[in-house]
Formats: sequence, C-alpha cells, structure tokens
Amino acid sequence: MDRSKALEHLKLRNDNDTIIKHSLAVEAIMRKLATALNEHENLWGITGLVHDIDIGRIDGDMTLHGNVAAEILELLNYDSTIIYAVRAHNPLNKLKRRRKIDKALFCSSPIAAFINECVITTENKNLNDLDINFILDCYNNKEFAKNIKRDEISSCTELDLSLEEFIKLSLGAMQEISHELE
Repeated sequence: MDRSKALEHLKLRNDNDTIIKHSLAVEAIMRKLATALNEHENLWGITGLVHDIDIGRIDGDMTLHGNVAAEILELLNYDSTIIYAVRAHNPLNKLKRRRKIDKALFCSSPIAAFINECVITTENKNLNDLDINFILDCYNNKEFAKNIKRDEISSCTELDLSLEEFIKLSLGAMQEISHELE
C-alpha cells in the first residue's frame, strides 16, 4: 500500500484541514504503536491515515461512520485488514476488535483528539510545549474534553500498554510531526 496514494485518497474526500491533521496524527501514533508492538508499520500507518476518509460524506451521521469509509476503501482496493479496522473503530458499528490493529486504531483516534484539545488550552498553542504530566492532569480532570471518551483511550491496556506508556508514545509520535499539525 502506497502512503502517498492513501493521503491523496483522503484529501480528495476531505477538504477539512482539521480532519486531515487529525488523520496525520493518528497515522503517526499508529506507526509508533506498530514499531513498539513489532507489527507492520506501513499497514498500521495507512490504517490511521484513512480511518476518517468518510467524514466529508456522512454529514455528521456517526451511525454511518466507518461503514461508508469501508465502502470507499473497498472500491479503492485497500487491504481487508485496513477496511475491518476502520469499520471497527466506530463503536456504533458493534464490531469486535479482534486484532491488535483494530484495538490500536480504537484508542489512537481519541488520544490524538485529546492531545489536540490539550494543545488548544496552552498559552502558545504549541504541541511541543506539552509533556505527559500535563496530559495526565487534563485526562484526570473529568470536566476537560468531556466529549472524548476516556474509556476508548484507556482501552490501550488491551495492547498491554499502560495509560502512561500510551500517552507518552502518542505524544512523542505527534511531536515528531508537529510541523505537519500546525
């Protein structure tokens, strides 16, 4: 699977810069996770990159999210592993997250969104100013970013990662591509 083609596929279907940046962040996290777990980095990265390929088409109807993406990815001949993980990352689809890649995508998307919310609250709005303690403090504040499901983030334990390890890995992945997320 070619990363540049996947990015092109995503951008053709989404003109929302926030979705593109979120997808890049999830890609970076998924690549880091793949490396840490001795999995296929490119497969995992592309899965993260295209996981929200349908956002521009579902008109806010989250009951369609993942299923419409799967249809798009099937038409584009993506690997069935990617298609299943993308479909399974939306809990409304009620699919069992069977493989590590499914579990990784399920927790990677919300942690990317959560870290972004943390950035927004900082004075300089700079990802590189964040550290794990700041993110953990935000995470433990139940009033902060209430719309992001902490149970999805904490499902990282299904990958044998503690919450702290997962946040540290995710933050590091996003900081490595911070120039693309600005």
